[in-house]
Amino acid sequence: MAQELEIKLTLNECDLAAVLVWLKAQPCTALGASKRLENTYYDTPGADLNRQKAALRVRQQGDACVQTVKTQGRFVNGLHQRDEWEWPLATATLNLGLLADTPLAEGVNLAQLAPVFETNFSRQIVIIDDGEAVIECALDHGVVVAGSRQKPLCEVEFELKSGNPQRLLEWAGRLAQRCPVFVNLISKAEQGYYLAGVHAPAADAQPADAVIAWCRRLALAWLCGTAVDLQGLDEEALAVRAGQKAVTDALQRVMTQLQAGAEPATLLQDPTLGQLQLALLA
Repeated sequence: MAQELEIKLTLNECDLAAVLVWLKAQPCTALGASKRLENTYYDTPGADLNRQKAALRVRQQGDACVQTVKTQGRFVNGLHQRDEWEWPLATATLNLGLLADTPLAEGVNLAQLAPVFETNFSRQIVIIDDGEAVIECALDHGVVVAGSRQKPLCEVEFELKSGNPQRLLEWAGRLAQRCPVFVNLISKAEQGYYLAGVHAPAADAQPADAVIAWCRRLALAWLCGTAVDLQGLDEEALAVRAGQKAVTDALQRVMTQLQAGAEPATLLQDPTLGQLQLALLA
């Protein structure tokens, strides 16, 4: 078992090429592999894996296949931390025997597992080694598909390989100064489950942090194409954090737009939202 620590940013498709150019121009980066990834996610008819907050996929990259289990994990200062199990496969056929020593083996009828949705995308890797951390930056462009429904996929993920975790937020913040971004706490798997009509993710009942709760609600509204539900949100705690980070004016501007019913996808046309999220998380 390994553990991932990453931050994911959604961005506009038109900005992806410029982001790659900017990353390649940094003196501490190196261009990595370019891949085409075809991913099939599995669950039972009763969505038992989803209820366990786990995801099971088989990924095919050319002739190479990998089976992966990931837990939903938790968000700490906007960084996504979760457990992960991976096994190479000879073919793109799910191997049930490999799941025996994972959390999926308990309370799930593995024989009922079947494909639910796919995430298919092109990925360009850029390696960042800035002296404080080694980070794998993945630029993903493609689509999430569930039956006849699909959603575009355009993301940049910064995943820590070694070193200081705070460098993830530092690099995400630098990118947010180049183009509009959105700190997205909704995983690819959650997007697929939503499109498949299996599960609609919800805000945490008792979030430990007001900023994480706010970012989660933004991500849910982005997924569902709705206005952000602000009811019960600790806006006072948000305002205190904004004061500490010297972004009070930006928070007031964004909150005014959200209260008027603006959707996150609309706010993604302007850099303020992502810059504000990252400032509050830093």
